[in-house]
Amino acid sequence: MRIALIGQQDFGRAVMDAFLARGDVVAGVFCAPEKEGAKPDALRSAAQERDLPVFQFPSLKSQEAADALRELDADLGVMAYVLQFAPQTFVTIPRHGTIQYHPSLLPHYRGPSSINWPIAKGDTRTGLSIFRPTDGLDEGPVILQKPCEIGPDDTLGDVYFGRLFPMGVEAMLEAADLVVSGRHREMVQDEAAASYEGWFSAKAARLHWDAHVDHLYNLIRAANPAPGAWTTLEGRKLQIYDARKHPVRTFGAVTGALGEVTEIGEESIRITAQGGQIEVFKLKPEGGGKMAAAAFAREAGLRVGSLLGT
Repeated sequence: MRIALIGQQDFGRAVMDAFLARGDVVAGVFCAPEKEGAKPDALRSAAQERDLPVFQFPSLKSQEAADALRELDADLGVMAYVLQFAPQTFVTIPRHGTIQYHPSLLPHYRGPSSINWPIAKGDTRTGLSIFRPTDGLDEGPVILQKPCEIGPDDTLGDVYFGRLFPMGVEAMLEAADLVVSGRHREMVQDEAAASYEGWFSAKAARLHWDAHVDHLYNLIRAANPAPGAWTTLEGRKLQIYDARKHPVRTFGAVTGALGEVTEIGEESIRITAQGGQIEVFKLKPEGGGKMAAAAFAREAGLRVGSLLGT
């Protein structure tokens, strides 16, 4: 088939490579313009290396964008990680319309941080959807869905790179074949079951040590590797990445005040929270790089009894 790819970054590149690898024609690639000073977009760079036409319009609502897509004479539009708004006047141009990837089981978790939030809320299941883009955010009819589990210790990186990324590439190929061959079904989303979540921002990833240990651990997992859960130490930001939770089952078993460093070991440090402790293996101090928590304790003079969140 002949496709027009709209996307960016590594996921967009992987989808492009998958279509090319099986012999499809990528007639052209649409990428958002990079911000000044940003590194080149992975999809744009890969497309240019393959001498594919690349378009970088500030808006896909422009007549220029529509004219460029129409000139490609594509069978199908494929949206692979798109942050620009794509109006109906654009997505309906290819002969079989356009399909879009979203990393949740729609109508649940519409919005831009749909992988972070299920982990932050302690969900044990998520998935992906391939759907028809409409003018509403992630509201179009669903063509294909694939579920996956969220393990109790899985991080954002585990769920995305280990599951939703490779599953998503395969699902885009499968959905494209269904649509172009006319074998697909479109399921209207149940608005009564819909949920929308905004950006999982740095503000959302702040750790408050009076929260329950389960909640804190879920936030750390949901923010690893980005945006990084964080606390403060003497007014300076301290981001926490690799960690483990240690819940307690009996009264009086929690030692230390909330946010207190109660143990510094060879590989980790332990911090008290409601209902248990968080053991931290890797962190990132303000102005520095990621490092082992025990090494940070030695270098920063962190001691048993130090309070985080201060």
